[in-house]
Amino acid sequence: MSALLIAGSPSQRSRSAALLDAVGLRLARRGAPPEHLHIRDLSPQALLLADTGHRSVAQAVQRVLDARVLVIATPVYKAAYSGVLKVFLDLLPQTALKGKTVLPLATGGSPHHMLALDYALRPVLQSLGAKHILPGIYATDAQVVLTPEGSHEVAGDVAGRIDDAVNLLVTETLRPAAAAQPGHFAPVPFSQVRCSV
Repeated sequence: MSALLIAGSPSQRSRSAALLDAVGLRLARRGAPPEHLHIRDLSPQALLLADTGHRSVAQAVQRVLDARVLVIATPVYKAAYSGVLKVFLDLLPQTALKGKTVLPLATGGSPHHMLALDYALRPVLQSLGAKHILPGIYATDAQVVLTPEGSHEVAGDVAGRIDDAVNLLVTETLRPAAAAQPGHFAPVPFSQVRCSV
């Protein structure tokens, strides 16, 4: 697995999930279809009792360990990320994100909650050993409109930031891994190039 999208909202239909879907669609269009993990689908009892041996939790943790890229989306409640996401992150091994690139996404009622990404979520991701945490993308409720038909509309400026983040993920993280597969040459950093005359 290369990219895993983690939905940290307790709601089935949420603005943070809409942001996650927007990233997923762009990744798929760029030839890097992601997998999805909805934390709300895991056993609530196993999560609350920290039962890492429970099948649903163990499988979810393994999916995180197998991914190279994680996109984590959460609503902001009371200036922090969701409790559902917190419970899941607490169950991950201490080095679960080692060597991984993470794109955090969040939605909230007003711009005042924007700093929750940097002051609440980012320190946890760093403590789990994330190799690279991209600048988070925050959107207010007004910037992510859910339609009655079940689709969503993301405001132009937010969509532009998502485009930039997906481009970075594909060109700097996901594509180099594909190039390292048999039949392809991995990129060589300039500092390793040797030449003699």
